[in-house]
Amino acid sequence: MPKVLTAGRPWRVILAFAVPLLVGNVVQQLYQVVDAIVVGRVLGVDALAAVGATGSLLFLLLGFAWGMTSGFAIPTAQAYGAGDGAAVRRSVATGTVLTAATSVLLTALAPLLAAPALRLLRTPEELVPQATTFAVVSFLGASTVMSFNYLAAIIRAIGDSRTPLVFLTLSCVLNIGLVVEFVAGLGLGVGGAALATVVSQATSVALCLAYVRRSVRVLHLHRDDWRVTRGDLARHLRLGLPMGFQASIIAIGALAVQVRLNSLGADAVAAYTTATRVDKLAVALLASLGLAVSTFVAQNHGAGRPDRIRLGVIQAAGMSVAGAMLLGAVLITAGSPIITLFVGPGEERVVSMASYLLHVNGACYVVLGVLFVLRGALQGLGYTFVPTLTGAIELVMRVGAAVVLGAAYGFSGVVWGNPLAWFGALVVLVPAYLRAQRRFAAMPDPRAGAVSDLLILEGPTEGSVVIDAVVRVPNGGARRTARPSPRPAPRRARRPAAARPARRYGAAYAVRPGRPPARRR
Repeated sequence: MPKVLTAGRPWRVILAFAVPLLVGNVVQQLYQVVDAIVVGRVLGVDALAAVGATGSLLFLLLGFAWGMTSGFAIPTAQAYGAGDGAAVRRSVATGTVLTAATSVLLTALAPLLAAPALRLLRTPEELVPQATTFAVVSFLGASTVMSFNYLAAIIRAIGDSRTPLVFLTLSCVLNIGLVVEFVAGLGLGVGGAALATVVSQATSVALCLAYVRRSVRVLHLHRDDWRVTRGDLARHLRLGLPMGFQASIIAIGALAVQVRLNSLGADAVAAYTTATRVDKLAVALLASLGLAVSTFVAQNHGAGRPDRIRLGVIQAAGMSVAGAMLLGAVLITAGSPIITLFVGPGEERVVSMASYLLHVNGACYVVLGVLFVLRGALQGLGYTFVPTLTGAIELVMRVGAAVVLGAAYGFSGVVWGNPLAWFGALVVLVPAYLRAQRRFAAMPDPRAGAVSDLLILEGPTEGSVVIDAVVRVPNGGARRTARPSPRPAPRRARRPAAARPARRYGAAYAVRPGRPPARRR
């Protein structure tokens, strides 16, 4: 994955950076698609609806834990960037203690709340037994999900984004095989589908631990590192809890939609579950480009390149629009055949409702693509209020559509919640980005030319609302491979650092893009 995004054609570097993110997101969504196909084909529409009925409840609890553990990696990245190995180990130990404590609470309490919570959400009574089974098994294995998310986050925090992607891919492939075996082969029902996820996540945890033990000495903890202080706990919670609460707010909106769907019957739940599996796969492609734009803008913001940011955002928006039009065309023309892969014959009503959702969303993907790009650009420029505000707008409009339009028009009213949310968020994002771009172009950034690394934090998603962050961390200390040269660069007009080639000063000195002169060893 390219790390320097301040040189080269913007569209090329953004696209190259987005591809690994895209692969990871698609792999995650693909196993959910296969899981739904196996459950729907082998166990029937009611089983598929039962699994879908647990989605918002699982997201409320597991999404909070996922977002929180992602935030625990921020102090680790900052300590690693500063070259403080002891602080890295202490941060990892602190995050491990907090993750373990959260896992114990979740595993002990959540299974007891599954059945009452499902009935509180007005889940159709015929779906409650299978939904309860799926939720209980998932909650009992919550520690594996949390452990993998945390291990992947701290491995990324030390600059390795490829290894978690490899382990994630292996886990998803294993999960697909286990779902087929447990559900179709052993006849374990929806509980087998949940168990397949738990086993595959446990395997990925074992792989991460083996990798750390063999290859990542900086993460090897000593006995003294486990002496966690209140200050350490408070610092990690200050960074982890906000991301967890963001996920919980999203989940509350999802719960409102789920309640309306449950009141419409099992067919509506099954149709929405099936269609959203396909929809999330398409949305993952656009979300990856938005996260790549966020990183691109953050690096060029640090390099003081407003011209490059403006060009990159325009080109990324063009790529996003083209991709959205292609994805929309596929879903509109092939929506019904795709849905029939999930359900057996005789389910024409489910196919019709699910296809309608894909047609409506597919026709509006262009708006969603631009939304992801502009929101990513604002996050890269350091603005957090507007992206958070647009997320809240989306949730309010989605919940409003479920409550108001759902009551008036049934399933069709719930479906229009997504496009209305996207349009509402875009109305706020466009002027906000234009103001931020003009302000940055007119006011030179005092950090221009600063050396820093960027940590990508990926959290849970619900529709177009994505919990992620691009955190700038110092690049120094033990990570520096060259010391500043005592010989200063000559004083004269020079091109921007990212555009000029390396230039020799005698035989021992060179200027690298974005860095001070460095002695070659």
